[in-house]
Amino acid sequence: MVERIVLDTSVFVAALKRAGGPARAVLRLGLTRCCQPIVGDKLFMELEDVMSRTELFADSPLTGQERDDLLDAWLNVCEWVPVFFLWRPNLPDEGDNHLIELAVAGMAGTIVTENVRDLRGGELRFPGLAAETPAAFMARWRRTHGHDDDSTA
Repeated sequence: MVERIVLDTSVFVAALKRAGGPARAVLRLGLTRCCQPIVGDKLFMELEDVMSRTELFADSPLTGQERDDLLDAWLNVCEWVPVFFLWRPNLPDEGDNHLIELAVAGMAGTIVTENVRDLRGGELRFPGLAAETPAAFMARWRRTHGHDDDSTA
């Protein structure tokens, strides 16, 4: 069974700003359908907002058109998940609550984020839902899928 993930906007941005690294590897896993990324209304709007900030991508190796094409490709492989119930896990940053709500609604096992500490700080706990950095996610993925080197994914 393909692992279902929520990719935080910050990880998507990091993948566009650097030519390599774990954020780019996680993005590649989703684009090649090795894992199933999910998206919902709030995450989509956040991605659209961040992608419109051209100054954020001043040092990106990708052109604006390439970034737009990559976002379109990403959204094409994502499963759209409606969120009907707001859990309000009361995270330190209110703006992160939607990530947990999306993960619960979409039955994702992992939220891939650089903001692991804040996502683990909520009042509600959801067994079976982990928050991992891109590096930790890739290390676990490689171990569980028999890829010990960085040349895969």
